[in-house]
Amino acid sequence: MRVLLTSAGLETEEIKEYFMDMAGKDMSLVKALFIPTAAMNAGAIEVLPKCMHDLLKCGIPDKGITVYDLHEGMELEELQQYDVVYLCGGDTYYLLERINDTKFNESLMEYINGNGLVIGVSAGSLIFSNNICHNLGLIDTKLDVHCTTGEKRGRLAYPLKDNVRLTNTCALVIRDFPDGVEIIGE
Repeated sequence: MRVLLTSAGLETEEIKEYFMDMAGKDMSLVKALFIPTAAMNAGAIEVLPKCMHDLLKCGIPDKGITVYDLHEGMELEELQQYDVVYLCGGDTYYLLERINDTKFNESLMEYINGNGLVIGVSAGSLIFSNNICHNLGLIDTKLDVHCTTGEKRGRLAYPLKDNVRLTNTCALVIRDFPDGVEIIGE
């Protein structure tokens, strides 16, 4: 399991380096699945180039990035061709609805449980928490994003507390339960 839940993506050098280490391969060879589905309003759409830049600044080439808008599901076998799934921010409810309606939830969770690498940004992080019904159930806690003050850096005790708060410059890293859950950044 390799999941990086953020408010603002690879916002800091530390988060970027952590992601690159989690990828575990030459970034020029990484294949990324970029999912902008949640970007339903002007503010979220405006941030999409920054999200794409997150992947490019790590050294992933344009040709290594596939944009996928979840108009239909994707079977696990196809999903496993990607080294990372990047879930953009925007409308959490719409993103989760598309994921569940297309049954992408099933292949995505199998991908994660099979050691697939996922980056969630804002709404792309919230879909894994218990903030809303029919979430993907990765973490049994409420997750708040874009907070002015967040959790302290370091390992988190499991079970997680009722509410985990993320600033734009920190991330919740999930590698294994219960020992591989930590906050990086500030």
